[in-house]
Order: sequence, then structure tokens, then C-alpha cells
Amino acid sequence: MTTPDSQENDARWMRLALAEAARASEKGEVPVGAVIVREARVIGRGHNQVEALNDPTAHAEIIAIGAAGGFLNSWRLEGATLYVTLEPCAMCAGAVVLARLKRLVFAATDPKAGACGSVLDVTGNPGLNHRVEIDSGVLAGEAGSLLREFFEKKRRDARVVESGGLENR
Repeated sequence: MTTPDSQENDARWMRLALAEAARASEKGEVPVGAVIVREARVIGRGHNQVEALNDPTAHAEIIAIGAAGGFLNSWRLEGATLYVTLEPCAMCAGAVVLARLKRLVFAATDPKAGACGSVLDVTGNPGLNHRVEIDSGVLAGEAGSLLREFFEKKRRDARVVESGGLENR
């Protein structure tokens, strides 16, 4: 059961994930951020770096999971919680299960590629050998706004390029 105290803690950690998402946006990356917490301590963090690294696997969750594994000197992230601003895709949901994370908390759902209940349910697949507790909707409005603003700007910039620039208007 979610208590007011746990909701407050979830919001606190999600704000750190939102800060990571803002860093991604500043770099022209899709604004998704993630932090991994265990025993009230951040042990991993990441933001999307797909464009910067030319790596389709450089999602915020994958980077945070790798950082947490390095911090713990173990691939098993038992007892840890991943906070991420957008529902993980199939690749990231699979990594969540493989890393043995105890809990996943995400902000906004992803109706196009979400794999934690929206489009697919990788984390809830009964054939897998690990179960992850899922909570969603924590600061979803803030995460959704960040994503909407990012894509609106991308569309505006594309229209300017298509029209030949501002000077031709």
C-alpha cells in the first residue's frame, strides 16, 4: 500500500529523474531521465544519450542501470528502485527484469512504446523469473509537459527549416 510518506519519497526521487530529463533536453535528446535508489541513496543516474553516442541502446534506464551496477560492483540491483520519467520500452523493461530491480516507478505512460502495461507488459510477463513492483503516474504532468514541449519545439524547428528559415517569411 502506498502511504503519504512513500508518495513524498517517490516524488523526491522523481524530481531528480526530471532533472536528468531536462539535461537530456538541453542536449537535444528526447527528455527522459532516470535515477536508481537503494537504501535512500542514489546509486545510478542517467538521461537519454542516443544522439550523442550514436547508440540506439543509450536510453536513460540503461545508462542508470549500468551506473548502478558499477557502483555496487554487481549486476544484481536487488532492493533498488528505478525512477524514470517515461514508461520504459521493451528493451529497458527487459533490463529492469534482468537487473533484478525490486521496484519501478515511472511518471508518464508511453502509449506508443510502453512495455510496462501500456503497449506491452514485459515486466508482468508470467514466464519471466523475476517480478518487479510497478508504480506509475508520479509527477506525470511534469514529465508529460517536458516531453510535449520538446516535441513541439522539434516540430516548430522542422517547419522553419522547411520554409527556408525565418528570413523568408
